[in-house]
Amino acid sequence: MHTLIRTTVVTADPDAVWQVIGRFGGLADWHPLLPPSVIEDGADPETPGAVQAFSVNGQVLIRERLLEKDDSRRMLCYTIHESAVPVSDYVSTLSVHPHDAGAEIRWAATYEAADELVPEIEKHFGDTIYATGLEALKERFARPAQGLSGRSSSEP
Repeated sequence: MHTLIRTTVVTADPDAVWQVIGRFGGLADWHPLLPPSVIEDGADPETPGAVQAFSVNGQVLIRERLLEKDDSRRMLCYTIHESAVPVSDYVSTLSVHPHDAGAEIRWAATYEAADELVPEIEKHFGDTIYATGLEALKERFARPAQGLSGRSSSEP
């Protein structure tokens, strides 16, 4: 089992951050690289079992299934249901935690993959998807009207 974690700290209230990122099916609302997703079969995107599909030019690139969503803990957990990326047992958690400077956003995953593919998967998910999304959030909450006074930082 492999683990992937990316975090950033933003100068904003954790609840305000969760309002932006805490909706399954809403990644494209704040992530600059992801296309809008479609919740399949008219499912409630807040209910575990809902599947979201990301498509480009009519071709589904990835499907994810919501495993758990807990607004009181500011976390959602999902799995890759279908993807061309060579991983299995992929479970990811996106969460927001109180921090001295405001809020820490943590995006983490565990997955199975051939050892020789781990650097490629780390780059694809960790450095491209996770880090780019977290950087966009850091910039969004760095705006004076959005944040608390303080500094922000990022951890790879």
